[in-house]
Formats: sequence, structure tokens, C-alpha cells
Amino acid sequence: MAVLEEREARAHRILDAAAELILRWGFQKTTLDDISRLAGVAKSTMYLHWKTREELFKALLRRERVGLAEDIERGIASDPLGVTLGGILRHCALATLKRPLMKAILLRDMDVLGKLAHREQHTPMNVSRLLGFKHYIAFLREHGLARTDMSLEEQVVVFSSIFMGFFITTPLLPDEFAPADEKMAALMAETAHRTLEPAEPISPDKLQTVSEAFTLFLSQAIEAVREQFQKSL
Repeated sequence: MAVLEEREARAHRILDAAAELILRWGFQKTTLDDISRLAGVAKSTMYLHWKTREELFKALLRRERVGLAEDIERGIASDPLGVTLGGILRHCALATLKRPLMKAILLRDMDVLGKLAHREQHTPMNVSRLLGFKHYIAFLREHGLARTDMSLEEQVVVFSSIFMGFFITTPLLPDEFAPADEKMAALMAETAHRTLEPAEPISPDKLQTVSEAFTLFLSQAIEAVREQFQKSL
């Protein structure tokens, strides 16, 4: 057990170094030599975990997705309206905003990702898959927490467009109009509420039923992501 723990701790130290250097210099300029020096690990030892820079980066992204999912889970758990479409959108946005690498992938930042920008995507649709989003919207529709005068597919498109639209537009705004992170996430949630949710107030009973089901489903989804990451170590 001690050997496995040491191996895992070493892998995380390498991934920490890789994340720092990629955000500082970009993927194209970050070498395995650079990562090994910063992590304090021999390059030959790094090959015990990953054979190429690309494999290391994939493991880093998987770890980031685990962290993203856990951040979303904590945010939703602390928010009485977290399981609504507006609440989910808000906490997906906040979780992404606090993770520069995930934000770079979302925006396909060439300075950070280089050629990987075309191969790795963290889009609203990927978040949707993580949360089983299409099935969840269907569940919300059944319980009166989502509009039923739009198709399921249309609601997924609108949700994704709200998410992506705010992330793309906000950096282009003059400073006087650019909202802080919390405000931007709140505006996303309000847009989703007005566009995707019914106008009638949500009853506490319905909210509780949905919350219990979603909490269980989300924890199972996150465990699957964790297992995928562990295999990459």
C-alpha cells in the first residue's frame, strides 16, 4: 500500500508541475525535461507513468475534470436551487472559471494549448455528458422543473449556447461592462431560468425529490470519472 501511495503522490507532483508550466509557457514550449526538473523527479521515472508528453497531458486533463466535477458537486450541494437548470449552469460556470486549464480548453486558447486545442475540448456538451444532462432534463420536465413547450434537444442546445456564449463574449467586452466571475455565473443562471424553466414557482416537495435523485446520480457519475483518472496514473 505504501508503494502505491508513493507512486500516486509522485504522479500528482508531476501533474502539478505540468499544469504550472503549461499555463506559464503553453503546451508547445513545455518539455518533459522542464516538467521533471520542476517536479524534482528523474525523467526516466516519469516514463514509469507516461511514455509521452501527450499521455501526461491527457492524465492532467482527466484530473482537472475530476476536480471540476467535485467543485460542481460541492456548489450544487450548498445551493437550495442548485439542481435547477439555472443552478447547474451557475455552478458549472464557477467551477470552470476557477480552473484556468479547463477555461483554456473551453476557449481553445492556442497560446496555452497549441495544437492540442483542436483535439481536446471542454465544452458545455462535455459537461452535459458528465452530468447525464439530456436524461436529467427529461427528469426535470417530468417533475415540472423544466419547460415542456421546447423539445429536449432544443433545451440542450440552449443550455450549451448560454454557457458558451457568456464565456466567449465576456472577454471581448469593455472593462466597464465585463462582469466579475460571480456576476457572470449569476447572469447565466438567470438567463437559463428565464429561458428554460417554467414561470411557476417550484414547490419544496418537487425540489426535494429532484435534489435527492440528482445527488445520487451525480455522485455515481463522479466516481466513474475518478476511476478513469486513476487508470491513467
